[in-house]
Amino acid sequence: MTDHAIDTDDLSLHYGRKSALNHLTLRLARGGIHAVVGANGAGKSSLFRVLLGFETQSAGTARVLGCDSRALTPAMRARIGFVNEEHTLPVWLRVDEVAAMQRRQYERWNEDRYVSVVQNFNVLPDQKIAELSRGERAGVNLAMALAQSPELLILDEPTLGLDVVAKRAFLEALSQTSFDDGSTVVYCSHHMEEVERLADNLVILERGTLRHMSSPFEFCERVTMWVAEFPFRDPDLKQLPGVLESRRIEGLTHLMVFDQDASFGERLKQLGARSAQSMPVGLDRAVNGFLARGHISTARAA
Repeated sequence: MTDHAIDTDDLSLHYGRKSALNHLTLRLARGGIHAVVGANGAGKSSLFRVLLGFETQSAGTARVLGCDSRALTPAMRARIGFVNEEHTLPVWLRVDEVAAMQRRQYERWNEDRYVSVVQNFNVLPDQKIAELSRGERAGVNLAMALAQSPELLILDEPTLGLDVVAKRAFLEALSQTSFDDGSTVVYCSHHMEEVERLADNLVILERGTLRHMSSPFEFCERVTMWVAEFPFRDPDLKQLPGVLESRRIEGLTHLMVFDQDASFGERLKQLGARSAQSMPVGLDRAVNGFLARGHISTARAA
């Protein structure tokens, strides 16, 4: 058994002249929850399509649970669960009919897990899928995916478009599920509060390449906001190391920096800052700043 749930090497995917994945080498260990984040077009959904065998890569290799993604057998697919943002289900069937159909396909079906999750969404067995709200369909999809007892569960923007109540129910159901069998969850989301709550490992993609991987806590520890007061004009900030983002707000210069210690404050004072103070940065700001690194703005707060 391989130590990696997902293992890609020099993986590329092209659509004509556009690169969705660009020589991506990524290894995700078995177990835990891995959050994959990035701006629109970063390659997240393209990566999932390749891993699930829905797309064939242009170059490189992709292995899922040790198997080449281009050679996934029905038995291998039974070990992989998938929930996407569409939550597509056969609308002409009842909830219990869809569940029965899934139950027959998966030998490791866990009925207790299915019932406990689907009850969080107040869904009745005899309801037709067509009668369910988007949040209720999301709940049924998650319940069936978890009941499948997958070794790898891939969630591609599963809470997109859900209201606050449905989103909370979805996240609680996921976080309360016990993965005693060492299952691996790969979770893609634009909502950093979800990532911060769920993820053990943070993966940042940008333009189809891996830009960073660590725990969310470790990543935030490496990003700092400095607020400096320059009495006359700001110096050339490009000469400062690690600057991700700079904004001038109400007469103060706000600098988001990466991998800089307390000596950065001394550097600011050497450049003429009257004062310089550091403060921690939340995950949402840290990720956005990291992806927008090099952005220098004189914008003022509204």
